[in-house]
Amino acid sequence: MDRSSFRPSPPAPAEVVPDDDRWMLVLVRELRHSPERVWAALTEADRVREWAPFVPDRDLGRTGSATLTMVDGSTSDDLPSTVRRAEPPRLLEYTWGSDLLRWELDAQGAGTLLTLRHSVGDREMVAKVAAGWHLCLDVAEHLLDGEPVGPIRGMEAMDFGWSDVHDAYVRMLKER
Repeated sequence: MDRSSFRPSPPAPAEVVPDDDRWMLVLVRELRHSPERVWAALTEADRVREWAPFVPDRDLGRTGSATLTMVDGSTSDDLPSTVRRAEPPRLLEYTWGSDLLRWELDAQGAGTLLTLRHSVGDREMVAKVAAGWHLCLDVAEHLLDGEPVGPIRGMEAMDFGWSDVHDAYVRMLKER
């Protein structure tokens, strides 16, 4: 796929739930690929750097310390991480700075039902986090399809529909 023709998919089902003194985004995506292929994209460092908002210093498929480097143009920020659970090809859980991410993969026909639970400290960040992961998962799906578009990170996401996706998640996740 030509990167210039990349457009985000419609918003995915999502909700925000209280998580002790934090907030948890629960984002659900149906992917066309098997849990084993999705697992590889979530854990293998060479694949993760092609779609995620960070670059890992190692494969994430085993427990232990890691560094996830946030990339925004020419700026980078190393954030400590700990892979707490790695149960291929079903469950991956790790810290990212002060956040906690839990990726659950369930076989669904020939594809995967992916549920991301991302715990953040500020409720105002949840729609931003949802929009960011939404774009990242769109890019990951292109990668899995064999049509990589390259990572869309940081401020560059504004050029690829982030604002519209964010506004859709703001409406979806508004407090009731």
